[in-house]
Amino acid sequence: MKKPLPIGIDNFEKLITDGYYYVDKTLYIKDLLDFLGEVNLFIRPRRFGKTLNLSMLRCFFEDTGDSVKNESNRALFNGLRIMDEGEAYTSYMGQFPIINLTLKSARQRDFDTASYMIQGAISSEYQRHKNQIAQGKQTLSESDWDKFTRIAERKAGYKEYADSLQFLSQCIYKATGKKSIILIDEYDVPLENAYFAGFYEEMIEFIRSLFESALKTNEALQFGVITGCLRISKESIFTGLNHLNIISVLDKKYSEHFGFTEREVRRMMAFYQREERFADMKTWYDGYTFGNTDIYNPWSVIKFMDDLNTDPDAFPRPYWINTSSNAIIKNMIGRADREMKGKIESLLKGETMDIQIHEEITYGDLDENGENLWNFLYFTGYLTKEREYFRESSIYLKVRIPNTEVKSVYQNTILNWFRESIKKRNFHELYQAMEDGNAVKMGEILGEQLLSTISFYDSAENFYHGFLAGILSQSENYLVKSNRESGNGRSDIMVKSPSLRGRAFLLEVKVSETIDQLEKDAERAVEQIYENDYMAELRTEGYRNITCYGISFYRKDCEVRFGGSRREEAEF
Repeated sequence: MKKPLPIGIDNFEKLITDGYYYVDKTLYIKDLLDFLGEVNLFIRPRRFGKTLNLSMLRCFFEDTGDSVKNESNRALFNGLRIMDEGEAYTSYMGQFPIINLTLKSARQRDFDTASYMIQGAISSEYQRHKNQIAQGKQTLSESDWDKFTRIAERKAGYKEYADSLQFLSQCIYKATGKKSIILIDEYDVPLENAYFAGFYEEMIEFIRSLFESALKTNEALQFGVITGCLRISKESIFTGLNHLNIISVLDKKYSEHFGFTEREVRRMMAFYQREERFADMKTWYDGYTFGNTDIYNPWSVIKFMDDLNTDPDAFPRPYWINTSSNAIIKNMIGRADREMKGKIESLLKGETMDIQIHEEITYGDLDENGENLWNFLYFTGYLTKEREYFRESSIYLKVRIPNTEVKSVYQNTILNWFRESIKKRNFHELYQAMEDGNAVKMGEILGEQLLSTISFYDSAENFYHGFLAGILSQSENYLVKSNRESGNGRSDIMVKSPSLRGRAFLLEVKVSETIDQLEKDAERAVEQIYENDYMAELRTEGYRNITCYGISFYRKDCEVRFGGSRREEAEF
């Protein structure tokens, strides 16, 4: 029986114990010990293995206070690569208390709820250490024990949580004589959520106080590992943490430990005997560059692999969806000027653009200029590095969209934005022109709309078809159907009155290769309607008044040709 794939499994103990397929990332432990900084911040896109890696660190380093449990944790690493590195590394197993905090639950609609969820996560960690602390209770003052108990039982006041991580590490140190390793996962989720929900400044203050006390001059700290998606400026969060070791997607160190390398992907596909689909896997989910290492999106690789196990002919899909970051793209598109829209269109055509790197930004900086926005998209995985260069004391990158999956996220976001935006517009003049046979006016209105829309030309026919169908669907007086079999072929769009006595329209869409072909292609579209008898379905339904249009597009230009209003067609 083949090993199950670890879809959504980010608990290292469960993954190993239950026999899931595991891409061995345990040499991350070796690098962490070799390059050890007192506080280490790892910046990677969402769903690139950060939570699983922290869970692995906990299983490796944690002294649980229970010798049987410690031995059980040690057994999890049998046969894994870290065990071949020798006593210099394995001697660290089971040696340190672990304070483990995830901030994922802070994605809430208001500050009170978000902070309440963070407090709950902290209280749970206190409960986890309660027996360990109780055994050394005599080393704590009465007031310290009272405070510990209040936080563990969620009876503490809001201000007592401000230094709660530092206080927990100090209690552990007094009770056990051992310094703690602090692991904080997805530290920036509360900040990103607060930025969109409107309580960013309040959350900044809370997170700053929590981090400063725990990570700055904390004598009970062995070392800390923090993960996140974006490097928030020191001034706003990590004030005074001069010992902070930041490892972003630009760094060559640790580059293989988050995400899958091509060798790891090929090995997985061979294990499940699906090597023949490697080309699809590479086109859709490869394309990231961390340091100098080529990286695949691990979440999407596993999801596609799982689909292939069920159906060897399964189509790849965009599995990697990050709602909050997609909101950034939506916001960018909604307020983009013509220059920014042009850059997005260039990226969608597979071209590169140059950006200056600003690693220390805040969410509040995103609206200041486009450069910050491009940086955000780079660090969150929506752009990747083609190459890096140095100019005028600054780092610059040539960036591009990583792969087909991410490109589809852009396209879907653009289409959803377009559908929402056209709902706010009144297209009465367009419908009137269509009813009047005024092809010139129709072309003018569609051209104006094209200028305000971001286009992606590699799937041009689908884009223009969706563009036109979306606009026409706003009418309350007509039904819009597209790509229906009719006569000898397929008409692109049918627009018809609910009443058979009302009007019906056929629109055939062409995409021109050059601007000079627009007129000819529009005329050719009209000819195609008659040659292939696209009116057959409408006549069969009983419509008596059918009007035809041929429409051709080239980038931001369009041409509309009136093909006639043929009442006599009803005689057939």
